[in-house]
Amino acid sequence: MSFKDIVRDGLSAWDLPAPDDALARLEAFCSLVLETNKVMNLTAVTEPDAFAVRHVLDSLSILTCADLHGKKVIDIGTGPGFPGMPLKLYDPSLDITFVDSTQKRIDFIVKSADALGLSVTAFAARAEELIAKGMRANFEIVLSRAVAPLNILSELCLPYLRMGGQFLPLKSDNEAFAAELKQARRAIDVLGGALQGTRSYTLPGVEGKKCVVLIQKTGETPAKYPRRYAKISQNPL
Repeated sequence: MSFKDIVRDGLSAWDLPAPDDALARLEAFCSLVLETNKVMNLTAVTEPDAFAVRHVLDSLSILTCADLHGKKVIDIGTGPGFPGMPLKLYDPSLDITFVDSTQKRIDFIVKSADALGLSVTAFAARAEELIAKGMRANFEIVLSRAVAPLNILSELCLPYLRMGGQFLPLKSDNEAFAAELKQARRAIDVLGGALQGTRSYTLPGVEGKKCVVLIQKTGETPAKYPRRYAKISQNPL
């Protein structure tokens, strides 16, 4: 199957439309990532069909559990742009801010967006440090994929949310994550979040399940959070 067919079929299985222009943008981004990957380590995925599944469809799974239209969204630890770039390419009207600690990755996102006719906001910064620059409680949706254990990730992400907003991290759905989720419950509560559940899904040709964790901001995050990363990792909530 072609890249476009894989993405189209995956979206159809989730009852999501697959506009031709969106598919074209997503395929062009795939080409940019894989070409740049030859000289810069962006992803372990090196084939377009695997990219369509493991990066594009995995990122677009967010659309099955949240409406991002008109929302201020931030993607923490985005790497070369996941899940934020596939979402932005699917719907260019989305307001998504990209954050990663590595300047080269942020430069790649900005250059790729420019090449594809998109305007993006992106910061090369650590999440726990950027929060102090007018970002606290400034977003309605926080996204993150494969960045850190959920108790640590919650401290990095929940302070960015407005009251009533959603934190939607992407995780594998397995026994290890069940233990991770149990361990994170205290952190979520302390940081003003409320665990609403998870939404599981599968990706074509990929063994095992994935999930989006659904966490709503129901209380204020105490001002002392987030701490410096060294303290977060040494003494997680």
